[in-house]
Amino acid sequence: MTESEKPASGGMTVRGAASLGIGAMVGAGIFALLGEAGAVAGAATWLSFLLGGVIATLLGYVVAKLGARYPSSGGLVTFLTQGFGVGHLVGTFAWLLYFAAIIITAMVAVSFGSYAVALFIGDGASATAANLFTAGVIVVVAAVQILGADAISKIQSLVVVILLAVFAVFIAVTLGEMDTELLSPSLYPPAFDIVSSIALTFFAYLGFAVISYAGEDLPDPARNLPKATYIALGITTALYILISLGVFGTLTVDQVIGYGETALAEAARPVLGDAGFAMMAIAALLATFTSVNANVYGVVGLTSALARSGQFPPKFAHPGRFGSTMGMGVSSLLVLLLALLVDLTAIASLGSVVALVIFLMVALAGMRLRAETGSNIVIIVLGILSTAVVLLVFGIQTWQTAPETFVAMIVVLGLAVVLELIWSAVFRSRQGTPATE
Repeated sequence: MTESEKPASGGMTVRGAASLGIGAMVGAGIFALLGEAGAVAGAATWLSFLLGGVIATLLGYVVAKLGARYPSSGGLVTFLTQGFGVGHLVGTFAWLLYFAAIIITAMVAVSFGSYAVALFIGDGASATAANLFTAGVIVVVAAVQILGADAISKIQSLVVVILLAVFAVFIAVTLGEMDTELLSPSLYPPAFDIVSSIALTFFAYLGFAVISYAGEDLPDPARNLPKATYIALGITTALYILISLGVFGTLTVDQVIGYGETALAEAARPVLGDAGFAMMAIAALLATFTSVNANVYGVVGLTSALARSGQFPPKFAHPGRFGSTMGMGVSSLLVLLLALLVDLTAIASLGSVVALVIFLMVALAGMRLRAETGSNIVIIVLGILSTAVVLLVFGIQTWQTAPETFVAMIVVLGLAVVLELIWSAVFRSRQGTPATE
């Protein structure tokens, strides 16, 4: 580790920041969404992950350039503010980003509960047991946040090393025994469906944005933030492609969909038996734990920055009773309620659309700030166009196949607008800070 990569006391290392991103992505992606993506892309899921990784890398370039120029724990909202100024537009997208972060974290916590039940209790376990595991991981992660960035970095780095070792074994054994007929292009769905599925596989890469919240904790962020982002995206994209090839080369598409959240562990069973299932189930617990941990870390930075800028209630940035911030406490409670009370499978598409819209706006902010960040306009344009195409195709398919989800998307957008208008009119006016357009 060079001098420029060494953290200040209590700070974050490049390896820690990259591990934070890998942990956030892997838990949310390959465990929580493999079955969802398979239901749309079928045997071409590996291709969907590849294309999703390409788009994530294009957007990661924009985010890394913005983060290097404007290092802040506010991450994406800081970039939107720099690009569009403080006003209703950024305020609305700040609420949307917060919704997306809460949804992602809750989804992964539920996945943790599913794997914990499968590993420790088995068939016939009650929903209450899964809820207890889900609630437990949220409480433990909230406690970890109190320990600070240095502790979070060390925990993430350790767990990611273990996960990479487990995934290496899984990839080696499944690719060595896979049935290539199950991956035949003749089994692929129409191209329209594959493009639509990128919205879900891109959702699996959202964790890379968490790295942007480490800007204030990293030494020399102009150099180290992009480095950590590219390392995390490169490793995660390779993992997703190889693992999806192993899973869909071992199980049929119907089996993957049927197993749902535990499909990855089930794919290890034909080759490694029950020991393989147990190994992958343990890996799933570690992966989903680190993902919840990383996403909550990002939410803490997000809410603090928004509170300091006047876009969220100031109390979100106040110290909590036991440490960290009140924003962390409120957010953890919202994650807990959402995870226990809502069918998250039904809102996975909702989270995907919200995320795509937010990153499209961040890319547009990057376009406006390209002179200040020194960004390549071609890469930015490619990121904007590819994101817009996926968003359009996914929106059309959702309208055709799940109109209730499409309506929910409009409702969430409307809720963000209403919350921004209420906060702007009531709270900002009390502070004598008029909202700007």
